[in-house]
Parts: sequence; C-alpha cells; structure tokens
Amino acid sequence: MTSSLISSSLATVAYLGAAILFVLSLGGLSNPETSRRGNLYGVIGMTLAVIATILGPRVAAAGIPWIVASIVVGGGIGLYAAKTVKMTQMPELVALMHSLVGLAACLVGFASYVDTSIQYSGAEKIIHEVEIYIGILIGAVTFSGSLIAFGKLNGKIDGKPLLLPARHWLNLLALLVVIWFGGEFIAADSVQSGMTPLIIMTVIALLFGIHMVMAIGGADMPVVVSMLNSYSGWAAAATGFMLSNDLLIVTGALVGSSGAILSYIMCQAMNRNFISVIAGGFGSGSGAPAAKPEGASAEPQGEVVPVSAAETAELLREAKSVIIVPGYGMAVAQAQHTVNEITASLRSKGVTVRFGIHPVAGRMPGHMNVLLAEAKVPYDIVLEMDEINEDFPDTDVAMVIGANDIVNPAAQDDPTSPIAGMPVLEVWKARTSIVMKRSMASGYAGVDNPLFYKENNRMLFGDAKKMLDEVLIALKV
Repeated sequence: MTSSLISSSLATVAYLGAAILFVLSLGGLSNPETSRRGNLYGVIGMTLAVIATILGPRVAAAGIPWIVASIVVGGGIGLYAAKTVKMTQMPELVALMHSLVGLAACLVGFASYVDTSIQYSGAEKIIHEVEIYIGILIGAVTFSGSLIAFGKLNGKIDGKPLLLPARHWLNLLALLVVIWFGGEFIAADSVQSGMTPLIIMTVIALLFGIHMVMAIGGADMPVVVSMLNSYSGWAAAATGFMLSNDLLIVTGALVGSSGAILSYIMCQAMNRNFISVIAGGFGSGSGAPAAKPEGASAEPQGEVVPVSAAETAELLREAKSVIIVPGYGMAVAQAQHTVNEITASLRSKGVTVRFGIHPVAGRMPGHMNVLLAEAKVPYDIVLEMDEINEDFPDTDVAMVIGANDIVNPAAQDDPTSPIAGMPVLEVWKARTSIVMKRSMASGYAGVDNPLFYKENNRMLFGDAKKMLDEVLIALKV
C-alpha cells in the first residue's frame, strides 16, 4: 500500500459525501429555479471526489503530477469551451462529452486488462474480466455513437436515417458474435491470447454504435442525446467496477438511470416506443417532406396568409393573453433576448404572456428552458405542454418562433402521418396563431404542417431575430 495524505476510511467518507451531493445536484437540476444550486452541488461534489482520489491511498506520489497536469489541461479545454461554445451548439457539445466518457471507459478497460500489478484467480478473475468486457463494449458503443450524433447535430453528417438492408439481422449477428468472443475472452489463459477477442469485440461495438445512430432520423435526435447520456452513465459505472471505485459506480448508475428515465419521458412526448427509436428510420432530417405511406392524405390545402412585423406587433398589442412557443429556430437566430424584451413590453401593457414548452423542442432535452433562462425570462411564466395546452382556446395570440413538428395538427388529425399520436402544442385553437419561419420548409421530421394553411394562422417570414427586432420596435412606437 502506498503512503497517502488521507486514509482509506477518510477517502470513503469523502466519496459518500460526494455521492450525496450528486443526488442533491440531480434534484436541483429538475427545476429551473433550483438549477443553479443543483449545479453548485455537482461542482462541489466532483471537486471533493477528485481531491479524495488524488490524496487517497490508490494514487502514488509519483502519479500526482500526472493527474494534476491532466486536470489543468482538461480544465483549460472545458473553460475554453464554456466561454466560446454558443447556446445553439450545446447539443453537439453534450454529445461530444458523452463520447469522451465512452472513450475513457474503453481506455480504462484495456489498461485494467494489461495491468499485472493485481492478480485475480478463480471466480474473481472471471468477474473482473466480465466487467472489463462489458465496460469496453458499452464504452465503444457510446464513443462511436456519440461522435455520429455530434456530426448529425452540427450538420456535418446528413440527418437522414441510413437504413441498410437487413439491418436488424446485422445487429443480431453482431450481438451473437460479441457474445461468442466474450466466451473466448474469458476462457483465454493469457493477456496475449485474450487481447484478440477483446479487440475484435471493440471494433464490432464501434461499428454497432455508428450503425445504430446513423439509422436514427433527425426527428429522434433529442431522444438520442438522452439515450447516449444514459449509455455514458453505464460506461462510467462499468469503469467503477473495473477500478473497484464505489463513487464511480454510484455516479454512473445515477447518470445511467436518470438518462434512461429521461429517454422514456422523451419517447412518451413523441408517442414513440424506445425500441422503435433504436431501430431507427424516423425523420428525414433535411427539411424535405418524408415519403408518404400508401393511402396517406394529400398535401395540405389552403392559402398561406403572410403578415408583417408591424401587423404582428398590432395583434400582440391588442391581445389580452399571449402564448409564445419557442423552437430550434429561435435558438439558431439567438433571438431569446429579444423575445424577453417583447415579453417585458407586453406585460408592462397588461398583456398576460406565457411560454409553452414541448419536451422535445430543440435538439436536446430542456434546450428551450436553458435559452429562456439565459435571457432571464421569469421561470413562473414558462410552462410545460401538459400545463398549458388546455389554455389555447382562451388565448388571443399564439406565437410560434422557429418551431414546426411540435405544433403540427397532423399529429391529431391525420392517422397516416409519421407523427400521428405525438402530443403537440395546440396553437391552432387560439384566436390567432402566428408562425415565424424562414420558409415553408417542413420540420426536422420531414412532415408537412397543415397549421400554415389554417384560416386563423398568419406566417411571419424571415430571420427570427430580425423580425422580432422589428416587432419590438413597432411595439414601442
């Protein structure tokens, strides 16, 4: 045992404290009003865990400089990213962070396997090798899948699903091969002989991660982000088992289970089955209408009524109640601050203004909530879909800013639509709905939107930031 600045018992107590702080952090992050406190709990818990690890009995004195140097480099990169990454780039940043967790799990797995400082035998050896095998498997899938998600989210990879012939049979074959090589790995009598099946499994897992996310269409990307979040948690837990680190196991399980629950909630919000999301194929992701199934209804019919910024301002000024529905278009245009100014202006005139947030608005869970919080929109007027949907019939103006699929009435009216049954914000039930878009292109799901053609709907075309600035100026005149 190496000499250390703190004892094993004290390190365990520190880990326990860190685990409690992580639980409190998750609790705080569940509500916008307590999210800052929850984030602070997480920072304190992670700092405590890192210090306890560095000064604990598992790290030799010679290893401390390496760890400190790694923290400085990693912390510097993280600080740079925090200061330079735009809010619209947060989804791909999250995906990239998930990939690093998967990569870490793979590297730790290989390092644990080739480490001969601790010798295992009998059942202990089998358990340890199973931990290594599963840890690398999950880590490799997370790593490659997250990189593909990163590429799709930032537009470097086409959002259309890549559907290979007999893809499900390919996945099943890959699973059987992984299981077979797992048996070969555990039966290996030396590190050299076990390395071959381990490497083959890693390659298969990397290809599976690529194939899995490539087959998922753009409309399901919010679920993919939360799913990969869950995978990264389980990868961290597997790393904890490999290193016999209780805190990593607890933390990984917290992240993995919360990510899985979030994925389930997101699937419910889209009326999608989690297995069908993993199977892939939904959403063209290109803004082009998706192919209609045989017997589907024709293109939406009606006349689109454009409206100017001045007319929009007049409608808002005359309204007694307004509901604003933000979408990814608001994020791209960085229009949240102007939206907050419009909100403040209307409220000062006695207009009731609230926000309706769909669970899958944007490109990741909570995307719109984060943007509105950044713009200092009051938390108490930002409501979830289930809280506000019944109020649209009593609303004078429903204003949709850069959203499409989440306000598509085809989800309720067209049983042949790809999004049929998906819960949506019923903005068309308001006295007047105003949709802000650059063009008439379909949304990320590639589905036509009949809302644009309804008699009580108006279309405000143009860049969201530019148009909202004009609306704000007109309101102040």
